[in-house]
Amino acid sequence: MMKILISNDDGIHAPGLRALAAAVADCGEVTVIAPEREQSAAGHAVTLHKPLRMKEVPLPGLALKAYATNGTPADCIALGTVDRGDLPDLVLSGINAGANLAEEILYSGTASAAMEGALNNITSFALSVTAPASQARFDVAAELARRIVRSFPREAAPRARFFNVNVPSLPPEEIAGIEVTRLGHRCYVNRMEKRLDPRGRPYYWFTGDPVERDSSPGTDIAAIASGKISITPLHFDLTSHDDITPLVEALARGALWP
Repeated sequence: MMKILISNDDGIHAPGLRALAAAVADCGEVTVIAPEREQSAAGHAVTLHKPLRMKEVPLPGLALKAYATNGTPADCIALGTVDRGDLPDLVLSGINAGANLAEEILYSGTASAAMEGALNNITSFALSVTAPASQARFDVAAELARRIVRSFPREAAPRARFFNVNVPSLPPEEIAGIEVTRLGHRCYVNRMEKRLDPRGRPYYWFTGDPVERDSSPGTDIAAIASGKISITPLHFDLTSHDDITPLVEALARGALWP
């Protein structure tokens, strides 16, 4: 029986996680390990300086094991892979309320849980709905996750890869299809607002607005803008290969070191 590990960054009681778990509950042996509170934008943080704890929590209506932890999304996957002899076959992270497009995957706890799965050579999917929690509908993303699990034994992905999936928050009949994409380029104009608490002491609130620099055809941003589901295959090679030769040439000229 396929072993499926589910996590997220919105917390153990998030509606997207419940929708995901319910969609795949009968597809194998499903275990949920998720943060006890929201950990959006936690990135790939791992816990080194305090004990990690887990407690079993009920997910009403779902006959599966579910645990809440004081750790990060990446910690959740680490906890689910402690027994190296009994690793899950598949990691599903989500369903996140809010898009994870372009450079957002570098900050996303949803993506990082999937990345941690891939670092353990487990095929992993991060799933997000491109709408805030108050407007997000999870039915299409949940059905897509179910189809992914159903097709997995026949179409197992390469190891050390994970897949970042973004789904428009639209009714099924309005979804324009599925596109395999590359990451676009979306940077943020960040603002650090200084405010005063009731006692006059300063505190700071971090905010930012996205500015799309590459939303051309073929990107995840363009796919979502056209009403399509975006699936982006990702790996860990962050090397800037184009810069290797110029650096080697500079070294040969003695430009950087005698």
